[in-house]
Amino acid sequence: MTAIELRGVRKEFADVTAVRDLDLTVEDGEVYGFLGPNGAGKSTTINMLLELVRPTAGTVRVLGADVETDGVEIRRRTGVLPDGFSVYDRLSGRRHVEFAVESKDADDDPDALLDRVGLAGDGDRSAGEYSKGMRQRLALAMALVADPDLLVLDEPSSGLDPAGAKEMREIVRAEADRGATVFFSSHILEQVDAVCDRVGILRDGELVAEDSVEGLREAVGGEETLEVAAAGADDEAIASVRALAGVSGVTRDGDELVVNCASDAKTDVIAALEEAGVAVDDFHTREASLEDLFLAYTEGDAAEGDADSVAPDPDDPDSAASDRPDDDAAAEGVDS
Repeated sequence: MTAIELRGVRKEFADVTAVRDLDLTVEDGEVYGFLGPNGAGKSTTINMLLELVRPTAGTVRVLGADVETDGVEIRRRTGVLPDGFSVYDRLSGRRHVEFAVESKDADDDPDALLDRVGLAGDGDRSAGEYSKGMRQRLALAMALVADPDLLVLDEPSSGLDPAGAKEMREIVRAEADRGATVFFSSHILEQVDAVCDRVGILRDGELVAEDSVEGLREAVGGEETLEVAAAGADDEAIASVRALAGVSGVTRDGDELVVNCASDAKTDVIAALEEAGVAVDDFHTREASLEDLFLAYTEGDAAEGDADSVAPDPDDPDSAASDRPDDDAAAEGVDS
């Protein structure tokens, strides 16, 4: 079964087009990472999945049903961790989870859920005393009520320390192993890389790339990053490297040069530096990270190759605002 299916989805807010003719499919049991720069339309897309806003055009189906006609049943089978989750300050953490259990007519043990997300012993405290990371854990506990078929997580690692982020990854993988579909957005790309089966990258309201991380890496040419300890490299030497075939970028990081290049261009880079009189003390390579790929698709050559896409302009209110109209609605959407 297809867990999420969007066809020709477009969403407009006054003079802002947040999502443009979006086609998106997430298969049952998949862990899907949904990425994009600020203003790309991620939150708007998530809010359409949850029927917090309705599309201007197109169809949205979740768990095999139309969100406009079967929203109640879909929400019963979906767990949501929204970005910017707001707690009721005077209620205890346990009462928050109890409310989620009652709203889904489930029989979960609230204390067991709190223990699972790392809040054992904190259930009696008022949520207003919780740190941001503890509130994030509380929201996840509420999202896990009733073993949902679909988990929608918007910035799930926000406010978490490294140990908490690791626990979040483990829970995501455990839910996927149980058979749940997980759809989440995150700015912490290492988290996405660690748990996702596939990744979709949204840019200016359009899906500009969708594949496994390895597939995305191959699509941008299988580039590697060559890190060269070359303290004496001057502007002329850097220019000679930048002019080489197979080199897409050169930056300086202290005494080190960071060169993005095709695998077969690495020896040419070293040779060009040596010919320019630069002593190469050491070098090593690494494959393109998800962050490198993300930047390639949203800011670099891969993005420029999409004729219909325009990079978000932080000074353009239409671009910067397109992801934000629904934040308050998202904060109210947990287990509703």
